[in-house]
Amino acid sequence: MSRFLVCPPDHFGIQYEINPWMRLSNTVDKHASQVQWRTLARVLEEDAGAKLERLTPVAGLPDLVFTANAGVMHDGTAVISRFRHPERRGEEEHFARWFKEHGYRVIRLDKDCYFEGAGDLLGFSDIWFGGYRQRSDIKAHRVLSEVYGKEILPLELVASRFYHLDTCFCPLSNGELLYYPAAFDSYAQTAIADRVDAQRRIVVPHTEASRFACNAVCVGRHVVLPSGCPETTAMLKDRGYTPHPIALDQFLKSGGSAKCLTLALD
Repeated sequence: MSRFLVCPPDHFGIQYEINPWMRLSNTVDKHASQVQWRTLARVLEEDAGAKLERLTPVAGLPDLVFTANAGVMHDGTAVISRFRHPERRGEEEHFARWFKEHGYRVIRLDKDCYFEGAGDLLGFSDIWFGGYRQRSDIKAHRVLSEVYGKEILPLELVASRFYHLDTCFCPLSNGELLYYPAAFDSYAQTAIADRVDAQRRIVVPHTEASRFACNAVCVGRHVVLPSGCPETTAMLKDRGYTPHPIALDQFLKSGGSAKCLTLALD
């Protein structure tokens, strides 16, 4: 059974602007965000068969809901994120405490080594990919490679609206990759093509990438993604997956969607 760390959106809202999606004038509908989050949780638990671990929301930390940025964990060791923007650094202690209380060995990065968790580190069993430039530092991936003994291939993100790797890059359970090439520089695009065969690459169209189609959660053959992405949904069906499109537009106001709202613990 797949496990995910999630955090209810009790205190979610736009309280600052730290990415191109966020505007203080674009108010979050509190009721709608609660309904959308509960739908996501229900689909993951009931349809995809996942187990959810719930983090307690904290007033004053509106982005704690985006648990993908808590850090990364593997083989019982959790490396906690070091956020680039001061507005999110208050989350770090809450994430570290949760991992300690749940038996993980916790590692903290140097204060000048920015790394934003599973938002910028994704991959397959044989290789991990690390997004860098906008939020995470490339040097963080070298540290993580040493901690976990994994090869990490750095990918430079060059489109400001795709500021984390998980906004434009989604490894799937059968070895395919759902991604949006224009979010990466030419070297990264070549590196992806060298490591992932053409028949395994699923290219998301621009309009749906802009709706965060790649910010999806894959649990076995189930893929939970934001609604309004019919081409991506059709491509997933053609590959034998069961897509679950759900409305998550309240979270897109803050630059997040299904993947941002979950942290895989397995």
